Amino acid sequence: MALPMALTARQESPAPAQVSPQQGTQQAAPSPRRGPAARQFSLQALNPGFWKRFDKNAKLGTVATGFGFTEGPVWDARNGGVLYVSDEEQNHIYLIKPDGTYTIVASLGDPDGSTFDNQLRLINCASVLRAIVRVGPDGSLTTLTDKYDGQRYNSPNDIVMGPDGAFYFTDPTLDLPKGDTQETPFQGVYRLAQDGTVTLLTKELDQPNGIAFSPDGKRLYVDDTKQRNIRVYDFHDGTISNGRIFGDEHPPAGERGGVPDGMKIDMHGDLFVTGPGGVWLWDSAGNHLGTIMMPRGPANLAWGDPDYKTLYMTSGNTVYKLRTKVRGFVPYLKKKK
Repeated sequence: MALPMALTARQESPAPAQVSPQQGTQQAAPSPRRGPAARQFSLQALNPGFWKRFDKNAKLGTVATGFGFTEGPVWDARNGGVLYVSDEEQNHIYLIKPDGTYTIVASLGDPDGSTFDNQLRLINCASVLRAIVRVGPDGSLTTLTDKYDGQRYNSPNDIVMGPDGAFYFTDPTLDLPKGDTQETPFQGVYRLAQDGTVTLLTKELDQPNGIAFSPDGKRLYVDDTKQRNIRVYDFHDGTISNGRIFGDEHPPAGERGGVPDGMKIDMHGDLFVTGPGGVWLWDSAGNHLGTIMMPRGPANLAWGDPDYKTLYMTSGNTVYKLRTKVRGFVPYLKKKK
């Protein structure tokens, strides 16, 4: 567990990034998922199967704190194991080292969800730029796509690499920069091919957010922050079909709670989805097995550590970690032969 950031964090400056001043300072519209409420950590099982994924004595650890609003965690096993984290309020992407200190990797307005590509290069949903960008080691940004059918995206939110090597991302209006005009007249889910071709997969969701593939590549999951549900689609050859509701994440009566946001999947096909109270665990059949109750509402999560059995969760100004009994599914990792 790291000491408070005021005592340990060394915020070192990166090499100059190829971004304009306004990209680092413009604020995006507030997201409905932000919430200040503090709670006690606990593991709440609704089904005995929950304990096949967690040890009853598992402890929540603090990786680092002192940020603004954290999002988009990505684990990098190189250099002793480090974690990339987006900070939507401080307008930086940070790299958190094993000792809990962190450095600025890149500066851009309201960075959001991230992933690696198959070459382990960082890919980010840049909300203020309204684009999908690749982040260079020197902090430079390369735009991979910023328009569909000649119209700018709303505010790309989360992204995952598919079984075909393409990127799949969501584009709600949750972080559409204040004062900007919505050009795309819907909130879509897209496929970005390796050759740069963009395809609209669906526009039926109100506010598509978290996105993930099943380990066998046959299902695509997308949650809807406004409708507070998770949808699942059959996936085949870069297309989706047979969309249906997989599960609902409504808070208990009388409680405000959180909303579906980031999601990740383990190698068994279980879903870990942010929601009211913390992170909800769903089995592949759509049963809510229980909830990781978090001190602050989590926005996103990632698998990490050498065995990929630790969940790293971004929650407000703090990044937490929790050991599990299962190995996470990480799409961009090369399969062992």
